[in-house]
Amino acid sequence: MLAGVSVPYYTRLERGDMNGASESVLNALAGALQLDEAERAHLLDLARAAHPTPAPARRRPAKQRVRPEVQWILDAISGAAAFVGNERLDILAANHLGRALFSELYTAPARPVNTARFLFLDPRAEASYPQWDRVATETVAILRSAAGRDPYNRDLSDLVGELATQSEAFRTRWASHNVRFHNTGVKELHHPVVGELTLSFNRLDLAADHGLKLFTYTAEPGSRSEEALKLLGSWAATVDPADPVRQTAQD
Repeated sequence: MLAGVSVPYYTRLERGDMNGASESVLNALAGALQLDEAERAHLLDLARAAHPTPAPARRRPAKQRVRPEVQWILDAISGAAAFVGNERLDILAANHLGRALFSELYTAPARPVNTARFLFLDPRAEASYPQWDRVATETVAILRSAAGRDPYNRDLSDLVGELATQSEAFRTRWASHNVRFHNTGVKELHHPVVGELTLSFNRLDLAADHGLKLFTYTAEPGSRSEEALKLLGSWAATVDPADPVRQTAQD
């Protein structure tokens, strides 16, 4: 009633039949259901995917590359960890402090490193994320949003299939159908070299590079986390954080 549609029409939409549903009707439903920004966008994405014209084939996208100019930007950022990622949560490039902050991910041989794979399949993840349960739920919601935007992306669906096959924690969260944007927030991390860190992160979309985003992780000035981040930078200056033999430096 609030959305101005009939019960049979709404029931049809709930069953996945969105044939003929206009954007204005979907926005009215989003308002009636009090959907947040991510949920509203996901509803519209699902509607577009339900009846694409022409129907696209499931495809493997071209390999994403980070332009040298973007790497220059990353390297010019000092005092903050920074990296470039994509929709499936791969880290494609980083500055030195970024590689140091996520050094545990780089010990695995697979490239590019992937934060979701580390979170659900690496036994060290729970020690790295003091609020692992919350981070895991948010990560699945981010991937669910990405899948709604690009449902025919084979790389993304392959990752979801891999995680669903190997992780019950992922399967349970994926079945909840929650969605979330990953634009800004605070993340708590435990680094094996400098200990606890509380960092603010922000996302910047790279307009010239479709699907790529630049993330920065910064600490509050004067905080213990700022001192730890500086210490991490000093450690990173003496060893390549992406080098598996770095354990000798930690000792």
